[in-house]
Amino acid sequence: MTTQTRKSIFNRPEKPYVHPYFGGTILGIVLFLAFLITGNGLGASGAISRIDVAIQDAIAPSHVDNTPYLLKMAGGDKNPLDDWIIPVFFGALLGGFTSGMINGRAKLETNKGPNISNRTRYLMAFIGGTIMVYGARMARGCTSGQALSGGATLAAGSWLLMFAIFGSAYALAYFVRKLWN
Repeated sequence: MTTQTRKSIFNRPEKPYVHPYFGGTILGIVLFLAFLITGNGLGASGAISRIDVAIQDAIAPSHVDNTPYLLKMAGGDKNPLDDWIIPVFFGALLGGFTSGMINGRAKLETNKGPNISNRTRYLMAFIGGTIMVYGARMARGCTSGQALSGGATLAAGSWLLMFAIFGSAYALAYFVRKLWN
């Protein structure tokens, strides 16, 4: 099937992606407005941590109260969901889903090469996601928070992180390339 004839789960034809320079320009404007309006950049990993701490606080509040890292976000009268990053996170999810619906890309599919099974693809995605989430917490921010927001403010650590991410990806690509060919 061609891109033009595939249908989404909402029975809409798939539309082409926007030009990358236009998309980058829009992203830059959104990032600028985020700094201007909220005083913060963009990011997602902090929201995931806060949602995780909210669940822990609901199930085992004494654990949260006795863990210094978790206590910074919750414990006592603190609500871990009372932070600017929570609406940004859910707004990104809602915006992505809405865009997928409007442009005919909201569908259930597994993107993979012909030499890999669905099970292996899901396992690799899980392992890669786990490594990225761990790295994001160690770097104190995900690629959105570090690369976009930190890079825009010319933070040296953010630039170093992005070089490390791209370098690691290029080094690993040699070993996983057969999964996509």
